Amino acid sequence: MHKALSLAAACLCAVVLAGCGGNDDVPAQPQVIAHRGASGYLPEHTLAGYELAIRMGTDFIEPDLQISKDGALVAIHDDTLNRTTNVAALFAQRNGGYKVADFTLAEIKTLTVVPTGTGKTSYPGFTPSAASPFTVPTFQEVVDFAKKQSSTVGREVGIYPEAKQADPVMEDGILKTLNANGYNASSKVFIQSFSDVTLRSLRTKQIAQNNKMPLILLGVATTAADGTVRMGVTGGTGVQSLTLKEVATFTEGVGVLINNTTYPVTKTFIDQAHAAGLKVHGWTFAQADATLAAAEFRKHLDMGMDGMFANYPDLGVTARNAYVQGK
Repeated sequence: MHKALSLAAACLCAVVLAGCGGNDDVPAQPQVIAHRGASGYLPEHTLAGYELAIRMGTDFIEPDLQISKDGALVAIHDDTLNRTTNVAALFAQRNGGYKVADFTLAEIKTLTVVPTGTGKTSYPGFTPSAASPFTVPTFQEVVDFAKKQSSTVGREVGIYPEAKQADPVMEDGILKTLNANGYNASSKVFIQSFSDVTLRSLRTKQIAQNNKMPLILLGVATTAADGTVRMGVTGGTGVQSLTLKEVATFTEGVGVLINNTTYPVTKTFIDQAHAAGLKVHGWTFAQADATLAAAEFRKHLDMGMDGMFANYPDLGVTARNAYVQGK
């Protein structure tokens, strides 16, 4: 369907087929997660990109989080500003670059987020509703926007924040924001990180706060010498291998790299993760061709994947809905 897919049709189809409650429920269908928003179409991590993804029927929007110089959580993937914004046109370098941590929130708010990859500054038939659709949003603004859009489209829009920094300040900021906005274990929310240390710390803090929101460990699917599948956590010293049983002691699921021959995602991995009580989400579904994307989504859905990070959310929703209808 790709760009020919009308936003109205996509939204209606998603509403008809939706059935996923909170995370305490068994999902009625696999979930589509808008990777950095509708990042294949519009500038990533912008309210416009998130809104387009929502209109296309995505289940979750994903804000990657960094910390500004004055401690604000902002939605941006890189720890630098220059790849995705016009910062170089407005500011001189600081400490030899453009790190998010070297700029205040007020300064970051003067920037415009620019398209990358296949993204553009507009999408046919879509007009953003936000007053500043292409600025860097704070985490709180993303939460507010998700809640507002939930009312607009008549279904709960989930949020899937990622702690990009393995930092207690990041952990505390995420939990404080989510707690203040009423998120809990039954809300449509996941917190993700590539750092198992961060997730273990988050779980300890959640238990102390009596609010165990679901956590997802990001990494790769690995196989041990004895043939058992394990979760590979990437870091500065290579890939650390954890048993799925251990991962299940501090998370509710794993997010694994797809289409990598070194670390293939197999049905055996997904089956054993499920047996350990873990959800399995895959990243990143970035195929722009509708036919090729449909085959890629279907391959992983047939293996039992529970969620898919998609650059082109309409293609993910279309494939997921076809899969559900066919069952």
